Formats: sequence, structure tokens, C-alpha cells
Amino acid sequence: MEKYLNLLSKQYKNISEVTEEIINLQAICNLPKGTELFVSDIHGEYEAFLHILNNGSGIIKSKILDIYKNILPEESMKELATLIYYSEEKIDLVKKELYKKGGNFKEQLDEWYRINLYRLIEVSRSVSSKYTRSKVRKALPKGFDYIIDELLHLQGEGKDKEQYYKQIIESIIDLNRADSFIVAISNLIKRMAIDHLHIVGDIYNRGPGAVIIMDKLMEFHSLDIQWGNHDALWMGAAAGNEACICNVVRICSRYDNMPTLEEGYGINTRPLSLFALEAYQNDDCRNFYPRNSSEDASDYSKSDKIVMAKIQKAISIIQFKLEAKLIMDHPEYKMKDRLLLDKINYKKNTIEIAGKTYKLNDRNFPTINPENPYELTDSEKEVVKRLKESFIHSEKLQRHASFLYSKGNLYKKYNENILFHGCIPIDENGELEEIEVFGQKYKGKALMEKIEQIMNIAYFGREDYFKNKDAIDYMWYLWCGEKSPLFGRTKMATFERYFIDGKETHNEGKNLYYKFIDDEKVCNKILKDFGADLNEGHIINGHVPVKVKDGESPVHCGGKTLLIDGGMSKAYQKSTGIAGYTLSYNSNGLMLAENEPFTSKEKAVREGSDIKSQIILEENVKSRKCVGDTDIGLKLKAEIKDLKELLQAYLNGSIKETL
Repeated sequence: MEKYLNLLSKQYKNISEVTEEIINLQAICNLPKGTELFVSDIHGEYEAFLHILNNGSGIIKSKILDIYKNILPEESMKELATLIYYSEEKIDLVKKELYKKGGNFKEQLDEWYRINLYRLIEVSRSVSSKYTRSKVRKALPKGFDYIIDELLHLQGEGKDKEQYYKQIIESIIDLNRADSFIVAISNLIKRMAIDHLHIVGDIYNRGPGAVIIMDKLMEFHSLDIQWGNHDALWMGAAAGNEACICNVVRICSRYDNMPTLEEGYGINTRPLSLFALEAYQNDDCRNFYPRNSSEDASDYSKSDKIVMAKIQKAISIIQFKLEAKLIMDHPEYKMKDRLLLDKINYKKNTIEIAGKTYKLNDRNFPTINPENPYELTDSEKEVVKRLKESFIHSEKLQRHASFLYSKGNLYKKYNENILFHGCIPIDENGELEEIEVFGQKYKGKALMEKIEQIMNIAYFGREDYFKNKDAIDYMWYLWCGEKSPLFGRTKMATFERYFIDGKETHNEGKNLYYKFIDDEKVCNKILKDFGADLNEGHIINGHVPVKVKDGESPVHCGGKTLLIDGGMSKAYQKSTGIAGYTLSYNSNGLMLAENEPFTSKEKAVREGSDIKSQIILEENVKSRKCVGDTDIGLKLKAEIKDLKELLQAYLNGSIKETL
């Protein structure tokens, strides 16, 4: 301890500096805790996700209501909210509208600036009030930091202060800096509205904007990520797992999302396209029409749909072959029931699954040799080789994958809440299920930590492929294996959905975790195993869309377990009936909101439309939570304890002050 105190004395050199820091840290501990926001299953829906960040999941609008409810009409409050969410776009729209109105354009614009600058400063004061001046200062945009700091912290009344305040505003307008200032202070408001962001899995696949979302997350001030199976799939692809690569390409082609690959990550899909057009030249691949084009055929010509369908079918067959190799190489996966190409009767066009025979809806398999159905053709091998090279050498993909690893985990314990994407495997007796991983059995927290270790080896050891092949292979198992806590289902019925009309074969049973989440004993076992408080802790996960229209609820076990996947992905909204959930946790407690679909950024700017939300759970704490009650508070209290010991060492002379 003496050695540590001597090191600490280099930072705090005397009694004055130590006492100042103790006072500062104790004051911080008594501030209200910041707002945490939980979002799950984004699936590339960048417009809806970015809007949630822009509106602070409703926090900004509530602040505007608190300040202006009995002062401004609803339309003016809506305009102010939109200005904060989309500053640049709203300013451009206002200028166009004022210009069309005629009259003195500059005079009208200056008055609009004046009104909104005052309002924005009031909102920024409100959202930053729970933070220290030091923290707010660090968040201030460069260039306007001194001015905003002055405006936020003007104290006292009187004409001198009023004149000082007014002159700052007038100078901003006169010097043509109002546009930039509005953007800067709006960004500060958005920054202060969300103190910490939790992404509870599945950033990727289906929607068109995963690259945009990842870029935004890399700029975000404070966040953590719990990996979902869709994220693990892309992470496996970045590590060079060929089956993961094929799944990624197939899903992008299925959801008409090839620009994510080609434009977002610079993946060269031309070899695949040329191969598909040649191999399936006499096949319209009707069952493989992209999802979006089938919903709105007017967006595509028939020939375009057929080309995209050929690509999807070609990569699907390659995928089934590569997955079969992994299954045969790893009998411990216990996935032999997923070997289906050898169960096809290519003459009768039928397949046998689990002792039953089904008619196939497609009989054209030009690249499959019935005598050796899992063997890749030379052309398929070349396609896989070129795709793998492209994934491995995509600078942006590797940068995003590195970020996922740096900010991500398989689970997170944060302020007594346990966060993970899929499930904690549970057996039929409601006990934590033991799962064999690399020859040893693990359960609960230990299982998650072992799998996370393997995931780290798979990516950071990817250069030594043969040494770490088992770990790299395991990334695919995490995507779709029955005992994977990221997947949590009995099977992934990709083949059946493509080739068999009988819906009974499409069923993907859920892990027993989802059966027991209303059992308080089971929930408490999970919380206890992960070290969370049984009274205050919650289990928060996503992965399985909550079908609200069928009467399902995200709230389980009296609010102890919350499933927050409500279908932000448009692909799920028909079955869920809503467009996702947002969960927030501030100093007053937890609040779960059910969201309606987001229309568009353009409509939000033009009409002031917002995501309509309905609060379905409000769990208030008995006494307001302070920073001292959080994980950060525990660290601050430990620092205070150490500083008090240093203070005592200065006072008794065992450590000398530097004056």
C-alpha cells in the first residue's frame, strides 16, 4: 500500500490537491445517475436507430415539454425537437420556406435564429444539469466550447448579465455563425441526453445500413456491445471462416442488401455473379427472389430479380456444402441432422428428414454430384477463394470487427443488470445446463466466459489459421448451433425454408430458457450465477422478436426479465406488430417503451414526425439513484478511500508534500 500511495502522491502532490479531489469525487457521487439506453436487434435499420439516438429515446422531447409546456404551442415544441434531431436539414428547410414567403429574408432569418438560439440554450441547460461542469466542458464542441460554457453557466440577474447574454447571441448571428452554433449546441444536447448506450446484439443483416450504424457507434462517447449471433457471423467472416462468409453473402442477397458488401465494405462479388449466371442460366430460381423485391415488384424488372435470385441460390448451395464439412469435421457439434444434401432422392425430387419424406419445390441442382453431394466444384472453389480474400483484406470490415471486439462481450454485468443477446442454456429441470465446449463442460457465467475466450482466439489468432482452426470453425457454430447461447434454437431451417413447402419443417424450436423466464427461481439462479443483486437486478436480452400482435409480452417474471427485441427490423414487423423496444434506466428507474415504425428522416424534418412510443413498463426506484449507487460510483468510492489514506499519510508526515 505504501508503494501505491507514493505513486498516488505524484499525481496529488500535497494536502490541498488531495482534499480538492476528495471533495470533487464526493460531490460527483451525489449527482443523479446518467441515463442508460438499451437497444437490441437493430439489423441494419440505420434510419430508425439513428433517430432513436437523435431523440434520446424520447428524453429530449420530455425536456422540451418540461421547459415549455405552458409557454409554447405544441407545433413550436415539435419544431424545436426536430431542429435538435436534424439541425442541418431543418435549417436548410427553414431558409427555403422563408425565401418563398418573400419579405425581408435576412431580417426574418435573424429573428428565427434569435428565438431558437435562446430556446436551445435553455434545453441544453436542462439536459446537462445532472452532470459536473467538468464533464459538460469535456463534451463541448471545439470552436464554441468557451461560448457555450459561458451561456450555460451565466449566474445572477440584472441588466449587465442580460446585456452580456444578449450580446453573445447577437454576435453569433452578426458573424454568420448561427448555423454552425445551432448544430454544435444540438449535438451537445444529444450527447448529454444519453450517458451510456448498451447494444444488446445483432447490429448486422437484413436492413441496408449496418456500415452506417457501425460508423456511428465508433463515434459514440460511451457504449458497450453484447454480441448477437448475426454479429458473430460477421466476426467469423472477418476471421476467414468460409461458411460464415457464405452465410453473410446469402443473407445480403436474400434481403437485397448487396450494397452493404460491395459499396460498404468493398467486397468483390463479381466472381460469384458470373458463376451464378453461368451455372443457373436455365433456372429462374423463383424461390430465391430477394425479400424486398418480392414485396414491391415495381422497384425491379423481372430480369433484375432473376439475376439476384441466381446469386442467392448459387451461394446457398455452396454454403450447405461448406457447412457439411464443418459438421463432419466436428462431431462434437452434434449436427448430423443438418446434413441434408445426401438425403435428397435426385430422381424422385424428394428428401427424407427425420424419417419423413417431403417433396422438393425445386429440382435443379446443376452443381451437386449425387454421388458426392458435398464436394465443391472447381468453379465453386474459386468463388469461395476470391470471396475469402476479399473479406480478409477489407480494411473497413476489419476495422469494424476490431471495434466489435474492443467494445463487445458475450455478456455484461452493469449496474446490477445482466445483459446478453440470446439465452443462458437451461435444462428440462430449470437448472443451468452444462454444455461441452472443446472437451470440457461449462454452464452459466463460466460457459459465456469460455465461449468469449474462443471468440477472441478466433479473431486475434486468425493469422495462424491452422493452429486456431477449431476456434475459427466455432464461430459458425455460434451462429446456428443448438447449444449456442447466441442462437438458442434447435436448428436453423435454411434449407427447409428454401426447398420444402411444408411449414412443419420450418419450425425452429426455442431453448428451454424461454420457457423458464417467468419462473422466479430460474431467473434468480441466473442473476446469482452472474453476481447480480436478486432484488434490484434484471435480465435483459433480445434475439427473439416479441409478437405483440399475438399477445406476447416483453416483460417476464414480474419485470425481472425483459426481452427487448420487438422488431426494429422491417423484416419482422409483420409478425411483431410493432417496430422495436427501447429501454432506458435513469436516476428514477427503468422505463420500457414500445415503438411504432419510423417513417423516414425526410418526413421527420419536413413534418416534425417522431417515433411514436407507448410506455409499457415503468419501474420507479424508492429513492433517486445517484452516481454513488452505480458501478462507476463504486470505483469513485474506492478512489476516495485511497485519497483519504494519502491525506492521512501527508498529515502524519509518512509521505512528504510537494509545495
